[in-house]
Amino acid sequence: MRGCRKPIFMQAYRVTLVGNMPIDPDFQKNRQRAAEHQGHAVYGPVQPPGKLGIHGTSVAVDWDICSGEGTCLDVCPVNVFDWADSPGHPVSEKKSDPAREADCIQCMACEVQCPTQAIKITPP
Repeated sequence: MRGCRKPIFMQAYRVTLVGNMPIDPDFQKNRQRAAEHQGHAVYGPVQPPGKLGIHGTSVAVDWDICSGEGTCLDVCPVNVFDWADSPGHPVSEKKSDPAREADCIQCMACEVQCPTQAIKITPP
């Protein structure tokens, strides 16, 4: 058949962007408490430097997806967060640490504005 073209088939690719998944909202059920850090719980797995777990309970930060931009430090009206070093982590070498999670007033500013959705606020 003259003038007919062979159909072009597009091959579909499945891409999984692990670093772009938000914090697991059910991390307390789905993960085990693996350690303590600066007075708060750490939910595993924890295998430094690549896997650092979720830090905190009522104010939880998934250190495996935290990009270390500091938005939460900027927006928190009661200064819940401090910087913590995470040398060798593939996403960033500093993380937001919920050092004063008991001071949280549940305003949700950090959770809403976190660019990587690494924060989960849960009422105590």
